[in-house]
Amino acid sequence: MAANGSKTQSEDWTPSSWKSKPIKQIVTYEDAAAVSAALTKLSSLPPIVTPTEITKLKAGLKDAALGKAFLLQGGDCAELFSYCADDAIDSKIKLLLQMSLVLIWGSNKPVIRIGRMAGQYAKPRSSPTEVVDGKEIPSFRGDILNGFDTSARHVDPERLVSAYFHSATTLNYVRGQLASGIADLHNPLDWGLGHVRDKDLQAKYQKIVHSISDSLRFMRTIGADTAGQLQTVDLFTSHEGLVLEYEQSLTRRLRHPAASPQIQASPDGKGWYNTAAHFLWIGDRTRQTDGAHVEYFRGIENPIGIKVGPSMKSDELIRLLDIVNPAKEIGKVTLITRYGEDKVETMLGPHIEAVKASGHVVVWQCDPMHGNTRSTEAGIKTRHFSSIFSELSSALKIHKQHGSYLGGMHLELTGDAVTECVGGSQGLEEDDLSLNYTTYCDPRLNEKQALELAFLVAGHYRDDHQL
Repeated sequence: MAANGSKTQSEDWTPSSWKSKPIKQIVTYEDAAAVSAALTKLSSLPPIVTPTEITKLKAGLKDAALGKAFLLQGGDCAELFSYCADDAIDSKIKLLLQMSLVLIWGSNKPVIRIGRMAGQYAKPRSSPTEVVDGKEIPSFRGDILNGFDTSARHVDPERLVSAYFHSATTLNYVRGQLASGIADLHNPLDWGLGHVRDKDLQAKYQKIVHSISDSLRFMRTIGADTAGQLQTVDLFTSHEGLVLEYEQSLTRRLRHPAASPQIQASPDGKGWYNTAAHFLWIGDRTRQTDGAHVEYFRGIENPIGIKVGPSMKSDELIRLLDIVNPAKEIGKVTLITRYGEDKVETMLGPHIEAVKASGHVVVWQCDPMHGNTRSTEAGIKTRHFSSIFSELSSALKIHKQHGSYLGGMHLELTGDAVTECVGGSQGLEEDDLSLNYTTYCDPRLNEKQALELAFLVAGHYRDDHQL
């Protein structure tokens, strides 16, 4: 038993013990035999990620929890199977790389990169049905379950296997590109600052780019990059662990890496790893302390995230942490706060103090997207760039006030030139949303807005250092 009386993660837990708990966002399949065949197939397929990679990420997240690193997590709201294409993947890799370079320059800390990719195929929905053209049909729940086209809304278990192969193919391509030099910092990067209309702001951003480029040239000149650190980077994968049948089928008992601290506590040197992704999170709709998703998450060795919204009470938050991390392992849990710009000032501080008093040391990550979604008069969902930055700025300030660290940010973004969020230096307005609004779920930052957000956060850090 842990010191607080909670059961350890391995005690009375199996990959299927979640089935004994009440579940939200339940999936109802019509063909039980087809589901069984799909899950049997998944159980026989090789892991997509390895315990060594998972342990490496957890070590980095420990640094983020202690204020020694910064976590950049970003990608599509709902990843589609069709996004498994070289151009789409390349654009996300390059965008995350550029953003991380700016954040390194600003924070003077290593940046951990996690993509919402290679598995982010499921989406929670507030209602199981929706009305389209006057007809009530099942809601689109992500490519892992059904299709966006109204003729493909029935839940198809064959999509579970398809999700595996699209995830594996995406990650295989990412690994190949990183090994082939796509992230080589010696290569020139297209910073694309022509979208910035404000001349003073453009000059400020260009100064940052020149500073980064000068630093890289200097390191090359003095031979400080000969060990190969500038040729490639780590890019980890993540998704919301929503469809538990899928997650269970890819949960394997594997040997801990030699560097893993868990090897001390495991008699056979093994643990349960979700091999579908390096990092998984529990959504705001499925974080019930007595629910199936929390039960599943408490048993896996992967680092995990928990979305923390405005309805989260401090005592509930501590109960959650005690359940999923009774050993209080630093780097195990990332709290992804998503209050909204109008609630962050009143809610974040009390949550920080409650977690500090509990003895848990977590990665605090700001998700400034989900709490700032609104609809235009025409009924189009969007987010305002200023609201996104406002919540991030408030989080940075509040953590400092409470002697804490904002360990990262969690963004819905794309490397494409979409028009889904208004504002930013491009000056996108509501009338511009129809130009290239392509998301199948929530609005995303486009590549210009995402990079600008990195510049703004970096500038915030720089200003803070100079105080």
